[in-house]
Amino acid sequence: MTTIEASALPSETVPDDIARQIVLPEGHRDEVALFEAYAWLREHNPLAKVEVEGYDPLWLVSKHAHIMEIERQPALFSNGGGDQPGSHNPILTNQAGDAFTKSLTGGSLRVLEALPYIDPPEHTVIKDVASDWFRPANLKKWDGAIRTLAREAIDKHLEPGVNEIDLVKDFATHFPLHVIMSLFGVPEQDEPRMMALTQEFFGTADPDTARADVAALSPEAAAQQWAAAIADFNAYFDALVEARRTQPRDDLATLIATARRPDGEYFEKATAYGWFITIATAGHDTTASTLAGTLEALAQHPDQLAAIRQDPSRIPDLVNEGLRWASPVKHFMRQATADHELGGRQIRKGDRFMLLYQSGNRDADVFDAPDAFDSTRKPNRQISFGYGPHMCLGQHLAKQELRIMFEELLPRIRSIEVAGDRRVVQTNFVGGLKNLPVRLDLT
Repeated sequence: MTTIEASALPSETVPDDIARQIVLPEGHRDEVALFEAYAWLREHNPLAKVEVEGYDPLWLVSKHAHIMEIERQPALFSNGGGDQPGSHNPILTNQAGDAFTKSLTGGSLRVLEALPYIDPPEHTVIKDVASDWFRPANLKKWDGAIRTLAREAIDKHLEPGVNEIDLVKDFATHFPLHVIMSLFGVPEQDEPRMMALTQEFFGTADPDTARADVAALSPEAAAQQWAAAIADFNAYFDALVEARRTQPRDDLATLIATARRPDGEYFEKATAYGWFITIATAGHDTTASTLAGTLEALAQHPDQLAAIRQDPSRIPDLVNEGLRWASPVKHFMRQATADHELGGRQIRKGDRFMLLYQSGNRDADVFDAPDAFDSTRKPNRQISFGYGPHMCLGQHLAKQELRIMFEELLPRIRSIEVAGDRRVVQTNFVGGLKNLPVRLDLT
């Protein structure tokens, strides 16, 4: 990427290569160039309006403070805008993709009845269906079960001695999936199907996860794959809703399937589907990406690995730094509901914003030495889960899973070293490492 001095550009200009690096999914394959682009924005144009061919105009929000300001004001910066024709997509999609989605829904971009598409006060009603279940006090009772699953995952996928494996494919993806499906109540034999659908759901722009029933390389291909994956999820979860309403169990699926509206009637099945899809995808993919990314960082910093092995009480700080470092959720979109001034820029009603969480997590105004992995970092104001009313409901479960896995795995690691080229998922939404060959020596 060409380095451009600030003095060479007007204050509101962004080089096209930088805008494309961040907006286009393929720009995220090269993480070095991507993080250089983020850094350029933070230094020269932290709140930048850009136009990339094939996409509606949007603002790139690269600073921690601006992201927080937007997240704090859901009434001013809408998440989804409802289910009417004026709704917008909380996930960045190109114009062809949005047009395809509208052709399916009759003009709405609300393709899922899920929290990312909903604003308060409706958001609050839907969130309350399961918010208590995800509170730390409730999750604590699952510590023992999650620890058992962590030990089983290590024993099943790793062996004493030297393991030459793909850390992502052979280990990191399995544990979080098994945890969330176990707590959810999905049979273990169905987990490979959930894994495949999740990869299709988040890998809409990645050629390695393209579906055979989607027109490859067409402008609307990503939206087509998104819709097809959602349809397959809905078909699977319809049977789960029926089963739990007929024969309730003590699991998360029953809690959601049997939730009732304030009038006493069941929520529409689409609301249950939205919950199930959110939990079945974000509930494990983000945790797996953070697990793999943190282990990669420890492989590159053996001194920090040794220090944590000697003092496991440092693991919660490691988890927080791993989340900051991996930042698996790369963006969500917001839309202004009124004119406003933000960061010295005049915002107009209808303007859209791409909140760049990865960039915010490398902001030198908030983090000392932000481009260094530091497992002792305190304070650590990472925003990998977002902020405000749209903050990730599953954040405490994700931290719990990561903490327990590291407590079980790290004491057994004699050494870990990267043994080949890394690959990342081609996506501008949610993703991280796709492949990472390592040599892992366990006791």
